[in-house]
Amino acid sequence: MKYFLVVGEASGDLHASNLMKSLKKIDKDADFRFFGGNLMQSVGGVMLKHYKDMAYMGIVPVLLHLKTIFTALDLCKREIAAFAPDRVILVDYPGFNLKIARFVKEKLQIPVCYYISPKIWAWKEQRIHLIQKYVDRMLCIFPFEPDFYRKHNYAVEYVGNPTVDAITEGDFFTESFDEFIVRNRLADKQIIALLAGSRKQEIKDNLPFMLSAASVFRDYQLVIAGAPGIDPDFYRPFTAQYPAEIVFDSTYRLLQHAKAALVTSGTATLETALFRVPQAVCYKMPCKYLMIFVWRYFFKVRYISLVNLIAGKTVVKELFNEHFSTKNIREELNNLLNNKPYINRMQCGYKEIIDRLGKAGASDRAAELVFYFSGVKNSPSSRA
Repeated sequence: MKYFLVVGEASGDLHASNLMKSLKKIDKDADFRFFGGNLMQSVGGVMLKHYKDMAYMGIVPVLLHLKTIFTALDLCKREIAAFAPDRVILVDYPGFNLKIARFVKEKLQIPVCYYISPKIWAWKEQRIHLIQKYVDRMLCIFPFEPDFYRKHNYAVEYVGNPTVDAITEGDFFTESFDEFIVRNRLADKQIIALLAGSRKQEIKDNLPFMLSAASVFRDYQLVIAGAPGIDPDFYRPFTAQYPAEIVFDSTYRLLQHAKAALVTSGTATLETALFRVPQAVCYKMPCKYLMIFVWRYFFKVRYISLVNLIAGKTVVKELFNEHFSTKNIREELNNLLNNKPYINRMQCGYKEIIDRLGKAGASDRAAELVFYFSGVKNSPSSRA
């Protein structure tokens, strides 16, 4: 069969690439076209556009790049129509992908499978109507999502979490600490990992505060997880005044050896928890007082980190809005490094999350549901 996939960021590239691998196991004739990234390209098929050319986040960046976004939308629509796939697979990235879903259903009548639900349970809940109308099968990766969709009378599938797969199936556990520091030319000191986001704006906003807060812990070395698609030169102005190193394509290996981590909100918070690394979630938001108002009156959730959302309680400290400051980050990092009872409580919370996520195999389960999908919209065979 022919599959067209649309991805808009680094985590989507990872999960979509694993889904493609799983599809190839059960469909030897799988033919892929996609808007995606390097990981998807390594699996095979034809990449039509790289996600880094579309990864704009926030109102201002989106407005400044509207022409680029609309050009990409038009290109995506034309390529889907020309390719005439058997399935269109959309991965998160709702602002773009829901427009594609509408076009595909209205103009082409091709089955639309959505892998990794948009976070409409956090805000923009009204998007449920678009999903109900234009998405045939929704494959969810968080255990709390089926309950959200159930209240809207929309059946979904919980397939497990692909991050569990990516970590379980990795080959990095055989690498020792000594091998890691030698390979990356690091010092022989314990590591504080800095995961400052995958987009340039996130890195600009968060990394300077992370570096400033962590630099006082001189018994440790600071190691930044370089984001996919970001040039090493982009980091140099931030690291010029601090003793920090950068590693690329080694985030999981870095987390495996880290003593503690400062992490922006997103998939990275869950990845850090799965490696059982004590962490603080640090997220600087522009227009602080406006964002405080937006958070209080428009968001439907209590937390910004996947760790706390999955747990349904505070497992890791979230430092954002009025709580985001160098002083607060430094105090929290001190707890993560030195407060053993505090660390133990966090580890207990991590175990609950890991148990709740379930076993590996999300990519294989999702591939089966995509491949064997009958094409009947939200069919009774779907189970929430």
